[in-house]
Amino acid sequence: MRLFVIAFAGGIWLLQQQAVLPAASWLVATAAGAAVCALLGLALRSRLQELALAGPRSQHTRDSASRRASEIPGRQSPTRRFVASALWVAAGIALGFVWAAGFAHLRLADELPSALESRDIELTGVVADLPQALERGVRFEFDVEQATAGLPPHISLAWYRSRGEADDEASPLIPVRAGERWRFTVRLKRPHGNLNPHGFDYEAWLFERGIRATGYVRPQSAERIDARVWRPGYAVEMLREAVRDRFHAVMPDVTSAPYAGILIALAIGDQHAIDPSLWQTFARTGITHLMSISGLHVTMLAGLAYALVNWLWRRSARLPLRIPAQQAATVGGFLAALLYCLLAGFAVPAQRTLYMLGVVALARLTTREIAGSRVLALALLLVLLLDPWAVLAAGFWLSFGAVALLFHIGSGRLGPAHWLIEWGRAQWAVTLGMLPALLALFQQFSLVSPLANAVAIPLVSFVVAPLALLGSLPLLDPLLLLAHFLTAWLMVFIDWLAGLPLAMWQQAAPPVWSVLLALGGGIWLLLPRGFPARWLGLLAFLPLLTVLPPRPAAGAATINVLDVGQGLAIHVQTTGHDLLFDAGPAFSADADSGNRIIAPYLRAMGVRGLDALVVSHADKDHEGGAASVLAALPVAILKTSLPFEHALSAQPVPHESCRNGDAWSWDGVRFEMLHPGAEALSRKTNDLSCVLRVTAAGQSMLLTSDIEAVSERALLRQHPAQLTAAVMTVPHHGSKTSSTPEFMAAVAARDVVFPVGYRNRFGHPREDVVARYLQSGARLHRTDADGAVRIDLDAAGIGFRHERAERRRYWHAR
Repeated sequence: MRLFVIAFAGGIWLLQQQAVLPAASWLVATAAGAAVCALLGLALRSRLQELALAGPRSQHTRDSASRRASEIPGRQSPTRRFVASALWVAAGIALGFVWAAGFAHLRLADELPSALESRDIELTGVVADLPQALERGVRFEFDVEQATAGLPPHISLAWYRSRGEADDEASPLIPVRAGERWRFTVRLKRPHGNLNPHGFDYEAWLFERGIRATGYVRPQSAERIDARVWRPGYAVEMLREAVRDRFHAVMPDVTSAPYAGILIALAIGDQHAIDPSLWQTFARTGITHLMSISGLHVTMLAGLAYALVNWLWRRSARLPLRIPAQQAATVGGFLAALLYCLLAGFAVPAQRTLYMLGVVALARLTTREIAGSRVLALALLLVLLLDPWAVLAAGFWLSFGAVALLFHIGSGRLGPAHWLIEWGRAQWAVTLGMLPALLALFQQFSLVSPLANAVAIPLVSFVVAPLALLGSLPLLDPLLLLAHFLTAWLMVFIDWLAGLPLAMWQQAAPPVWSVLLALGGGIWLLLPRGFPARWLGLLAFLPLLTVLPPRPAAGAATINVLDVGQGLAIHVQTTGHDLLFDAGPAFSADADSGNRIIAPYLRAMGVRGLDALVVSHADKDHEGGAASVLAALPVAILKTSLPFEHALSAQPVPHESCRNGDAWSWDGVRFEMLHPGAEALSRKTNDLSCVLRVTAAGQSMLLTSDIEAVSERALLRQHPAQLTAAVMTVPHHGSKTSSTPEFMAAVAARDVVFPVGYRNRFGHPREDVVARYLQSGARLHRTDADGAVRIDLDAAGIGFRHERAERRRYWHAR
């Protein structure tokens, strides 16, 4: 059974790697083949069991049977067992593949028709989850009940307030509540996210949640129809919202209760309630898993409920005669875990724990013993049957991996050790065993995690979380305040650990082979004492920690035009130097391209510092992420055309103005600043844009930022012979005020890159500009359609790679 479940999970994972879904006829044939393999495997296994149970009646018969088995090929029991296992594995992979493909076909059928994108659509439906406050509005999931034919049944909407409303105290911060029925006029678009090397796949996240369109509300026509829609799922969300409101009422002041969001996350799993600045602290100390609903918290609550029901049941003189106290306590513990999981939003870690507890409870009620590995396998099977896209979530692998490691170190032991030794062994196993996964998924791990968890796990799981849950009940406000007091003292210790210079290890994304090697080494190293040469497992970690990604050869350059939406961010890399040209847009007060896209990308690429950061001009879509980049890694020099009073001018980094005529060389690659000149200081912001020309291996690329026609004419006057480039970023994202025919002819680019956001509000690029480039014979590359665009300038010529083509999956927008 365990082998089949692992194979089933492998088949589901394999389906999620496909760029295109197989046709229905192919899936039917695969399912038939899987059924044949399963039946053959079952028949062969039954035959082996019969032979094992029957057995020879005498030694003479056993000797004769052995001789006959050795004389006839393929009759040996080990071979039969191997064939039976191979058939089960094949059946499991095929069935998992078909199961996931069937769900995927159904979900893809809910696609928003392209003809309905960016059009006013009237619809009626119900607010399906906890609304989340944005900087200037609110976002929520919405179940569509009545709308235009072909509209997906589950969408994500944002309701933005106007600038005037933002200052109006009478205007509600969150105008919608969970479980309400509304009539809206909305504008929708298909799910679309930025796609960059080693970056987060937002479209996969939306697809897993069943969100097949995103958009915004036209508030002039919004109308509430019903205040409450009483269905089980909506009732749970109403309860979660009521608990969140209660927490805010008891702890309304952020100054006096800065960690109220942690208590909300522990009680109802609302991670958005936690201040964004705290997540970096949690990551640096390795306690992220504790600051919301986790399997540990679910197990703790189930254990407390089990003990309480068991104690109360035994106090009765009649109840134990009807149902044994242990069985009643088992049911009580499982129901408590189920309610907690529902209150927490039913995340993967909570699901895994609930299903494991359910299997254990069923075994206890039927008085059967089940091995721990079988419990884990059944939980894995249930999770994947209900949610085949769970394999796309990092939490899925971390959750099941941590539990599997604990089972691994618990097997083969002669007896239990002292509780302190067992605790230390578990911490060591999880820290070491999860290291390859953490580096593969996040390119970082906490060096102080064992110490932080040694203090945080017992305090949060056994004290703070229970107090938060009890404090959600009426008249128990002091318990919430006590929970916050303990959390505040814990955060003093956590902040101290996070501030240590060596709290966090960060590195480049390791190659797949080094991750698999380290996983094997970790399993070998954690074998029970007595296995030979366990220390060899440490050697398997060396490639994981030391292998660096390749860099361009001398004289060559790799240029990545990152997909940051409606903005610009370009990474130029040579043999030993790195330059970032612009830093993309800011999304909100706490989120921008720097901390969400650029810094993680640079870390994954192995960039420890920037030799230069060029901020071309003072537009939010170009300098919005610069402060986060400067905070994330060292920068040798900042080159800008920003005014002196700009906030970036106060950064403690050497500054230098972009000056026409500046040039330098790194590793045989030449960089030339062609704009702006001194006479450009009186122009508008766009015409102050720095223009950089990069030449490597005899080929050039022109980075034009947001220059418009005035600057294009100035460049034609000042550098008529230096504008020629094989590749160019299109000026000002393809606006109508730039890309004049004279400028395009002077550059004569064979390839042009449009850095634009999907269906952006500016309408970039303009159709007439696109037509001009097509008429010039240039090949077009667009970040909204291609994701990040990589350009290699080397001795072999010019090479292009598109991230959407490299990572194409069947759910990606086309």
